[in-house]
Amino acid sequence: MKQIITFCLILVGISVAAQSDKNFNGLSVDLNNLFRLSTAKTRSISPENFTGEKGKGGMAKEGVASKNARDLGQGWKVNPYIIIEPGKTFTLAEINGSGAIQHIWLTPTGIWRFSILRMYWDDETTPSVEVPLGDFFGMGWQEYAQLSSLAVCVNPGSAFNSYWVMPFRKKAKITIENINTEPVRIFYQIDYTLTDVPDDAAYFHAQFRRTNPVKYKDVFTITEGIKGKGHYVGTYMAWGVHNNGWWGEGEIKFFMDGDTEFPTINGTGTEDYFCGSYDFDTKRKNEAGVEIVDYTTFNTPYAGLHQVIRGDGHYKVMQRFGMYRWHITDPIRFEKDLRITIQDLGWRHDGRYLPQQSDISSVAFWYQTEPHAPYPKLPSKDELEVN
Repeated sequence: MKQIITFCLILVGISVAAQSDKNFNGLSVDLNNLFRLSTAKTRSISPENFTGEKGKGGMAKEGVASKNARDLGQGWKVNPYIIIEPGKTFTLAEINGSGAIQHIWLTPTGIWRFSILRMYWDDETTPSVEVPLGDFFGMGWQEYAQLSSLAVCVNPGSAFNSYWVMPFRKKAKITIENINTEPVRIFYQIDYTLTDVPDDAAYFHAQFRRTNPVKYKDVFTITEGIKGKGHYVGTYMAWGVHNNGWWGEGEIKFFMDGDTEFPTINGTGTEDYFCGSYDFDTKRKNEAGVEIVDYTTFNTPYAGLHQVIRGDGHYKVMQRFGMYRWHITDPIRFEKDLRITIQDLGWRHDGRYLPQQSDISSVAFWYQTEPHAPYPKLPSKDELEVN
């Protein structure tokens, strides 16, 4: 036993010694370095402290909840949320200096597809993140489903959490645009650190796409046109199926660094890419002893089928699925360019593949050097809508 303990302590020592330089900057924190002291400054932005300045929280004397706090006054939850009027864009955070966003929590009202989240790093004029709010947090179908992972958590009743580390060297700006005809109310908090950013730190990016329907015998493009050096870290997909039967035979393909007709990485099936198998099905027997085969939702740190919408046989007739795959321990690294597609493929009745025409949306997550290539224009409000 003493030998085992000694060996473990040696491993811990090696792990500590192998970490970054002795001046730990606190940019990214996990259990391996949580004990290390740092000169980083922790700050937080919310409607109770729009600037994140030290000692400036809870100072509002008037706000959206003034009537609620009228007996208590300043410091007693006077301005805990914001309202974004139709057609307006609200700046959630504008941070000057160098550091990293480490956590975002928010809970929105309204139609999540009609609130557009954008993030800008340093002095860029086009966003590195441009995604409908719900889809960024794995909620593309306007219905709550618990999502429990390392990078994203969605908790009851609509608590959206992001733990992606988002470094910046000069400035960070986060906005939400309300493209709906009704106001939206958002409670939010953005936790960040002010610290030095290493030279090899890349910038966080996320891009949304939707095709409804996918053309017959066509593929769905998760992302294309990425230029620069970086690594791909995650995929969220909202997949609506228009036909009966198993729908997830399609292979995902990663074309990188000059690949043309054939990719460097070629998957074996949709559920395989999302770290499931055999149609996400499990077998069980009901009370009458009859065997039932059904989809099984699951949440893990790195992958999951967290949402299955079966329809109600009335107005909600579609089968709809939400899936995520985070490449946290296995990032896909590229030197020059990256394109990702997935086949929309099911089964015919006679054992042949069926090219489907599904309603598919995706969010691609990656880090890269700047500048990034321009994103395609977001779909219109009507094209974004889930119906």
